[in-house]
Amino acid sequence: MAKDKVCLAYSGGLDTSCILKWLIEEGYDMLAKKARSSTCKSPPKSANKLFTEDFQAAKAKALKIGAVACYIEDIRREFIEELCFPAVQCNAVYENIYLLGTSLARPVIARAQIKVAQKEGCIAVSHGCTGKGNDQVRFELAFYALQPSIKVIAPWRLPEFYERFAGRNDLLDYAAKTGIPVSSTKSKPWSMDENLAHCSYEAGILEDPDVTAPADMWKLTVDPLNAPDKPEDFTIVFEKGLPKKLITAEGKAITDSVELFLEANAIARRNGVGRVDIVENRFIGLKSRGCYETPGLTCLRSAHIDIEGLVLDREVRALRDQFVTFNYAKILYNGLYFSPEREFLEESIVASQKTVNGQVRCRVYKGNFSILGRSSETEKLYDASESSMDEIGAFSPKDTTGFISVQAIRLKKYGEAKEAKGERL
Repeated sequence: MAKDKVCLAYSGGLDTSCILKWLIEEGYDMLAKKARSSTCKSPPKSANKLFTEDFQAAKAKALKIGAVACYIEDIRREFIEELCFPAVQCNAVYENIYLLGTSLARPVIARAQIKVAQKEGCIAVSHGCTGKGNDQVRFELAFYALQPSIKVIAPWRLPEFYERFAGRNDLLDYAAKTGIPVSSTKSKPWSMDENLAHCSYEAGILEDPDVTAPADMWKLTVDPLNAPDKPEDFTIVFEKGLPKKLITAEGKAITDSVELFLEANAIARRNGVGRVDIVENRFIGLKSRGCYETPGLTCLRSAHIDIEGLVLDREVRALRDQFVTFNYAKILYNGLYFSPEREFLEESIVASQKTVNGQVRCRVYKGNFSILGRSSETEKLYDASESSMDEIGAFSPKDTTGFISVQAIRLKKYGEAKEAKGERL
């Protein structure tokens, strides 16, 4: 009798490798689906080249463990153009610091996984997400939106799994016993998740929020203390809020979206840009300590914020920041990408970016990103003559007197009321 097929979101790491083996032991025919949304395994000192991860090795590993097939899906372009660039357009950020690197990848990975499951006639899909984290929510809400009838197997929520494997040390023992090669060790037990935008680190010794992250943990970026002693300059050109061109220090112009993103990553990585260490509020209600490297996206977002200052109307920017940016980030973080509210907000993002055209000259140096200048040939909201302290220009200073008088009406009344009550402002 043919076995039921299950499609697993396979990273090649400790959790999904052990889950792949465990599900095979449970009697399923397993298909591993690995999305090519990650960056590389090369040292960040490799100046201008990013080598892609060895996906064939991951495929060979899955097949050796016992998968009946392993699909390698290249989703880099849709990841960048459909997720990362809209996030740049609205300056998406969660709790003021997290650039949503993991959250951004889940929709395209889930979509690719459902396609494989449908092609192969799988009765279920599976993932290796912990029962205490956000990713289980992100994956499963995406699965159900994409195929409402799909069954989901979440091992870390099954008693027969988590009672056998209490944590990563048990998984390491299981991997050793069953001959599964893994890079994690009991001396470095933290969990990692990498994609084209970032790498995240959590669990293990990192669960103590007062423990400093080990220097050898960070894998994408050079330690800022060891970064080059010479700054590196480059220019990013935006059209309607989207990064359209990156010009390197050598004058090379890059316009392809994937290559542009890879180059931004390479520049930031070798200069130690993009590390954060935070305690965040998970969607399910727990607090979690996470360390993140988000090199290229840090530069692109920072440059976009800067060009908006030059070309975007004040009230449009305020409304976008107050409503769109906050809620778009929240939707991404909480796993609600495939929702009507996300579609509505993305239309609002596009509408807000019509005038965001121009170029930003950037500098990276020992972990820092700074702006050298910005300009726009098409948008003229900034008038140097009107703003100048050295000439009168078209703006008459005497007009400010009436402006201040009107603004003061309400505050005078407030001050009088406080004075009448004997209260101090």
